[in-house]
Amino acid sequence: MAIIGGGVAGLSLAAELAELDGRMVERSGGLRPELRIVLLERENQFAYHSTGRSVAAFSESLGSPEQRALARAARTILDALGAESGTPLLRARPLVWVAGPDHLGALNDLLTANPSLRAVDPAAAQTLCPALRPEATARAAVERTAQDVDVDALQQQYRDRATAAGAVLRTAVGLESGVWNPARAEWTVTTDRGELTVARIVNAAGAWADAVAARLEVPVAGLTSYRRTVAIAAADGIGPGWPLVVDVANRYYFRPERGGLLICAADETPSPPTDAVAAPQDVSVALERVTAATTLRLERVRTSWAGLRTFTPDRNPILGPDPKQDGFYWFAGLGGTGIQTAPALARLAAAQLLGEPFEIPGLRAEALLPR
Repeated sequence: MAIIGGGVAGLSLAAELAELDGRMVERSGGLRPELRIVLLERENQFAYHSTGRSVAAFSESLGSPEQRALARAARTILDALGAESGTPLLRARPLVWVAGPDHLGALNDLLTANPSLRAVDPAAAQTLCPALRPEATARAAVERTAQDVDVDALQQQYRDRATAAGAVLRTAVGLESGVWNPARAEWTVTTDRGELTVARIVNAAGAWADAVAARLEVPVAGLTSYRRTVAIAAADGIGPGWPLVVDVANRYYFRPERGGLLICAADETPSPPTDAVAAPQDVSVALERVTAATTLRLERVRTSWAGLRTFTPDRNPILGPDPKQDGFYWFAGLGGTGIQTAPALARLAAAQLLGEPFEIPGLRAEALLPR
């Protein structure tokens, strides 16, 4: 089996798949042959694009009902991974949703959909983040169980686990083409490093997932990538324990980061798959919006970067076998919640690929299937 893509999706799946296969071989008393798993990443390093540029907030109130169910399941997995390795992957940081006078309805909808949230008045929100301007915060909601995610440690753990379980992880390998042989039920895949033959391909190529499908002459999923720009600005009086503050109208978010303030205008600029670069105009908008919402005097921008967030038309991940092409499995469209949903998605995908039962409470797995 070949996994295309070395971001958090591909790495988590390689680890879960190899470990589950090992347990199945052990249960069979060695009668079941081991699955050969190879992961191919075209960049010179893993997690170079979206994974390595993620803000890495963990929240059960982000996204659709399906994404929230995946996040709840992933929290258990992340806690277990951290306990087993001795390196915690999650660190407490509350999330505060804020609403101006014109967006109280959106906040009420969010509270109704998310039992983990608690409504608070502006004074309580300012207790958590004293920099909030009272006139910009008519009402707020707090998710006290939100977390920061150590993305570097997470992807390294998945790499180590995958390798220890027998998966082969390779960088600097570019996919060129592939041919499906229905008589032998296998792919012949051509890369810039040679050919390989596999029974199944998993498309975990992030922003390039539709391009991978096209190269293999598989119908594309209609994915769209959006650039998001993030910056760290210098300012006096930033409390390191402040929460992640998110505008319910999706105009900005900010949190303490490396002695400064991480800011973002929550921008979504359609982009082809590319090595995304921060857009100066998006940094300027973020500075303007966060300044208007806070009492902070944001001064120079220390650094900025951008990444791509890739969505399906309904904004849920796409996970499952392609309905028109045998031997082709989708693991893509993780959008803006990839870090916090990949652990659960990978466990579900590994079970599906190996024919093992696995369910995630509250998840309609059929909502994720390719169409």
